[in-house]
Amino acid sequence: MGRFKERFRSFINNRWLVFVAAMWMQSCAGIGYLFGSISPVIKSSLNYNQRQIARLGVAKDLGDSIGFLAGTLCEVLPIWAALLIGALQNLVGYGWVWLIVTGRVSVLPLWAMCILIFVGTNGETYFNTGALVSCVQNFPKSRGPVVGILKGFAGLGGAILTQVYAVINTPDHAALIFMVAVGPSMVVIALMFIVRPVGGHRQVHPSDGSSFTFIYSVCLLLAAYLMGIMLLEDLVDLSYTVITLFTALLFLILLLPIVIPVLLSFHSDPSSPVEESLLPESEKQEPAKLPHPTDINEVIFSEVEDEKPREVDLLPASERQKRIAQLQAKLFTAAAEGAVRVKRRKGPHRGEDFTLTQALIKADFWLLFFSLLLGSGSGLTVIDNLGQMSESFGYDNTHIFVSMISIWNFLGRIAGGYFSEIIVRDYAYPRPITLAVAQVVMTIGHFFFAMGWPGEMYIGTLLIGLGYGAHWAIAPAAASELFGLKNFGALYNFLTVANPAGSLVFSGLIASTIYDREAEKQAHQHLHRQVSESGILRILGGALGLEEPLKCKGSICFFLTSLIMSAFCIIAVVLSMILVRRTKIVYTHLYGKSRT
Repeated sequence: MGRFKERFRSFINNRWLVFVAAMWMQSCAGIGYLFGSISPVIKSSLNYNQRQIARLGVAKDLGDSIGFLAGTLCEVLPIWAALLIGALQNLVGYGWVWLIVTGRVSVLPLWAMCILIFVGTNGETYFNTGALVSCVQNFPKSRGPVVGILKGFAGLGGAILTQVYAVINTPDHAALIFMVAVGPSMVVIALMFIVRPVGGHRQVHPSDGSSFTFIYSVCLLLAAYLMGIMLLEDLVDLSYTVITLFTALLFLILLLPIVIPVLLSFHSDPSSPVEESLLPESEKQEPAKLPHPTDINEVIFSEVEDEKPREVDLLPASERQKRIAQLQAKLFTAAAEGAVRVKRRKGPHRGEDFTLTQALIKADFWLLFFSLLLGSGSGLTVIDNLGQMSESFGYDNTHIFVSMISIWNFLGRIAGGYFSEIIVRDYAYPRPITLAVAQVVMTIGHFFFAMGWPGEMYIGTLLIGLGYGAHWAIAPAAASELFGLKNFGALYNFLTVANPAGSLVFSGLIASTIYDREAEKQAHQHLHRQVSESGILRILGGALGLEEPLKCKGSICFFLTSLIMSAFCIIAVVLSMILVRRTKIVYTHLYGKSRT
């Protein structure tokens, strides 16, 4: 009995259990992706026009991305307390919207509805921040895969919740709002005491590599399964029993990862695991034999960086450490004799723990931010306008492309985390190089949309979805490496502001303005044609308000917009490559490996 208690305690504190619970929590955190499904019932129940719904959409985007408070609270409060606050925000915000839509309480003004949508969606930032902060601290040497998988499940949350709603099978469309309010809150409250830092860097096992491989396999299976059942449900009229069976299998796939912590805790060798040091490789390879740790750090990060020849970083690890140690000894000898004055650092160096204020004065942080703004902002512009784009290209079933880009977004986040981790672990090369690759992929995707070539929607959504998703696996992991884990919540939530900022400019100003201009041109051409063909009857019909809202047809509708987005992605590539050049030494120091 005592042995079982010990193993159960090990299970509860296992970092893989925390990771799996965070994946489940993220699976229902895609609240913002369901706005397109709940907006029609809000529009019809409250008699809103499209412009009013668009304002609610802006409130949703802001709530989904502004997480400064969530990042701060995750630093000063226990993770469970921050998650509870997010769950209550989600419940109150969308719960109140449900009460209004169903007529149980009085209707509020539009500005108040925007606040409710903002508050409800903002709860998602607590889920994201709590999950990422906990798991990145538990897996400090696997940040890419961890961030990619967790952000991937968040992106797939909308599709999962949609499939769950199909089982409810109710004619009351407001029930979806009720599910959005109650479902995620219940899941987060159930898991909030599990998702937390557990000193995971002391739990390294030889099987961790195969465990990540298993998680990746589950992710690929989940994406393929969701894609298959979405297409099948769209093309075939399935019975309720079949839909319920499909959803049950979906839950079974989601439960599969729990096998890893169960095996590690109850069926593995109970020998002590290896500790995974949080220190950079160069610091843990050779213990410093110098008298004062404070002076050691100051010399390493100031004089050594100033005096060290550039070719030292190209040497093998053992030779590089020997040269650095020799340079340190010379500097300490000179300092003792008064020939060198040891400089006192005025702040952390890249690779150490920064506060948000300290990071905001660093050029590397702004390079990462604007690269993310241009890359992810252009991708979000496509996502926000995907319905109009597919209509302009002549496709009727626009929701298929919405579902497809959600799947590609998920796979892009998984792949971004996986391949960026290979780059840094095997080659000690800066992670932002994979960000540049993702932006090149998006450049090609935007160009496909601009040219309107055959299959442009299928190829374009594939490339944009993969590239956009990769951004949100790579950028947070790179930020944690360059600016530390201590204030990762605040740093991450500042970076997420790039998403609505890019969308507001690119979609709200550029894409919509160009689309309306092209639609007006086509409307005038159509009017002249109608006058010549049918005369005054067409004009009278238009005067009576019988014409449909302006719509644009053809590749011309998004030709200029797509070219502009492609150009923005090229600029993002340049910014990412500048960041790569500036951070080569940092990644060499962090991961301390040589390609020789």
